[in-house]
Amino acid sequence: MKFMIINKKLVLVISIVLIILIILSIYLSVFKSKEVFHEDIYYKGIKDDKIVAFVCNVDWGNEFIDDMLYIFNENDINISFFLTGRWAKENPDIVKDIKYHNHEIGNHGNNHLDYSQLSYENNKKEISTANDIIKDIVGIKPVLFGPPSGAYNENTLKAAKDLGMAVILWSVDTIDWRNDSTKELIIERVIKNIENSSIVLMHPTENTVKALPEIIKYLFENNYKIGTISDVIQ
Repeated sequence: MKFMIINKKLVLVISIVLIILIILSIYLSVFKSKEVFHEDIYYKGIKDDKIVAFVCNVDWGNEFIDDMLYIFNENDINISFFLTGRWAKENPDIVKDIKYHNHEIGNHGNNHLDYSQLSYENNKKEISTANDIIKDIVGIKPVLFGPPSGAYNENTLKAAKDLGMAVILWSVDTIDWRNDSTKELIIERVIKNIENSSIVLMHPTENTVKALPEIIKYLFENNYKIGTISDVIQ
């Protein structure tokens, strides 16, 4: 009888622990989904076609942008350049050149900050200030916002939404800004992870310029088109 009582208590304890673990698992799963697949954010496009979007975030790297524009022009490609307001203000001629070559211009915030730490008011100010600067230069206000380092909070999302902007992240990261990112590594990161409607993130770096011709050749040989964010989310 004592043995049975102990077993019943043990079963009860185990059952309670299992219930707690199941509830915790469900909670974490839902929480993770909200963080990683938030409905107000595009991590990739929505077209089930063999087209990918290239995104180049710019807050530095002026010396490599001409080479990138030349490569894209030679291959009849238009991509999306996301610019910080402070960079655009200091480099209006490059911004005009990007627009002249019919590339899409997005907003990368006014300053390259951690937007996940900003209030609603500061998020909105940073985004709208960059919008105003870019519009003053090329006459068009961006409708796409790419937060620096992919950092955001609910204030960021609300501010962008209130400004009528879509928030753009990525599904393929070249990690080309890191010192150990060689041409070969950049190519491998793209080729290994590419799929329909991928958003490929890059920056104006020396090794990106070296890698681009081979990446473009691979994508074209595999029947992919390369375009802008608007090409994959419309």
